[in-house]
Amino acid sequence: MRVLFLKLRHIGDLLLLTPTLAALKAAEPRAEAWVLARRGTEGILAGCPHVDRVVLDAAPEADQRGSGGLGASLALVRLLRSQNFDHAIELGDNARGRWTALCSGARERAASGWNPRLGKLWRGKFHHLADFDWWTAHRVEKDFRTAAAALPFLRDREPGPLVFSPERRAAPPDGLMPPAGEPYAVIHAATRWPRKAWPGVRWVEVGRHLAARGLRLLVSSGPADAERAEATSLAASIGPAARATGGRLPWPQLAGLLGGACLFAGVDTAAMHLAAACQVPAVGVFGPSVEWQWSPWKCPHRVCAPPAPPADLPPLRRLQLAEQRAIADVPVAAVIEACEELLAARPA
Repeated sequence: MRVLFLKLRHIGDLLLLTPTLAALKAAEPRAEAWVLARRGTEGILAGCPHVDRVVLDAAPEADQRGSGGLGASLALVRLLRSQNFDHAIELGDNARGRWTALCSGARERAASGWNPRLGKLWRGKFHHLADFDWWTAHRVEKDFRTAAAALPFLRDREPGPLVFSPERRAAPPDGLMPPAGEPYAVIHAATRWPRKAWPGVRWVEVGRHLAARGLRLLVSSGPADAERAEATSLAASIGPAARATGGRLPWPQLAGLLGGACLFAGVDTAAMHLAAACQVPAVGVFGPSVEWQWSPWKCPHRVCAPPAPPADLPPLRRLQLAEQRAIADVPVAAVIEACEELLAARPA
């Protein structure tokens, strides 16, 4: 059996696919799993041994998919059609993914049927449409239930933790880690999405609190210049117990760094999901991103978010109201309390 998973989304979204890939291999060890991803996101799958091959499509924000990309798109379709896939499972909920699934030549195609933008035309192009209310569920569950709609042997299973195998983690660069035996925490405050950013002065308060209780602090970020500068400034403001990672660690090295931490605190980013994959106790600070869809998955964690809309609202309305919340409404005390709860619960 050869299965193509299409997930043309962001880095963190791709990591959330790994429990589904693990479940496929556990149920059907001889199944071959291919993943179609946006160029630039594929590195996060370096820790997942359940992927047989990753195929890349253009990243729209980088390549703009102009006329020069037509040849690459045609080559991609030719490659996919040559593989004679048994299943193509579209998980990105976008037209690009749907068209590629349709053109892949797969014997059967699946997508989420719980999508208001999936019109009558598209519904007729898929053999399996998952009737799963993912608006009220975690995105890991959405991927898993969409795959299970096409793969019956998954229907009695549950998705496990995120996967970044310890064997595939790498040691961080020399000189970055605290001395052996000294406990440390990782803070990841930087994000390329301004609406997800929690005020920097509050991160300074959290960092100083953790430093005062004896923790070293490593402040990570993405590789963008603005994010690296933000992390460097934050580490300097916290004090001598903190240092920035430089924002250029490849995913295996960041996983190696996270794997030894006693705590992660950050906003909703791929780094937060990687911490969950490494089973690091994680504090996630949420605002407009919806915590019940994106919270750290199956690891010790606490979520700090503004009050959620009433649960008895229609799902779409509740989701819309949740996405209108401001992350600035999360108080410092709530984040410090969450950190303390996780630290108190960790083994000695």
